[in-house]
Amino acid sequence: MNRQERETFFQRLQAANPEPKGELDYTNAFTLLVAVVLSAQATDVGVNKATGPLFAIADTPDKMLALGEAKVRDFIKTIGLYKNKAKNVIKLSEQLIADHGGEVPPDREALETLAGVGRKTANVVLNIWFGQPTIAVDTHLFRVSNRTGLAKGKTPLEVEQKLLKRVPAPYLQHAHHWLILHGRYVCKARKPDCPACVVNDVCRFKGKTVAA
Repeated sequence: MNRQERETFFQRLQAANPEPKGELDYTNAFTLLVAVVLSAQATDVGVNKATGPLFAIADTPDKMLALGEAKVRDFIKTIGLYKNKAKNVIKLSEQLIADHGGEVPPDREALETLAGVGRKTANVVLNIWFGQPTIAVDTHLFRVSNRTGLAKGKTPLEVEQKLLKRVPAPYLQHAHHWLILHGRYVCKARKPDCPACVVNDVCRFKGKTVAA
């Protein structure tokens, strides 16, 4: 995909959704961080069902620690890998209090020292809460980038690094959300809805679907 096609690609996504938002529910930086940690290998809808009641009583590291691992487990038991995730939520709460005064740090290196937090999670928090132009490569974004020819890569990190170079600067802040939402609802894994795709004409995918 050349520079003009990339410009057109993001112009269209922006026109369709000027202010894209993530679909996880949160009330502050801490609840956003916890929600993203819990969302690994789980749906946002499933996470929101569990975190609604949890965040109503534990929306800070101190309150989460006071709740304790066993009760956190009870709240999130409908989420995959809930036992390990509960352990991570308690541990990262301890780390935030001990190392960051109870606040979520605004840089990737510090975020990645927290339990259950990898590069993707750190990028989501940096983008959504701190307004940094980061790109978190999940399965949807990885698929869209490779399938369309926007940024081909064999690993999420390779795709991320290529996107940071190829996404036109005015669109970097929201690129993460546009691409994830496009992959989730249009450029789906098994049967992409190519007839409804606003970037169909600049996409390089050879197996495009046609209207029934």
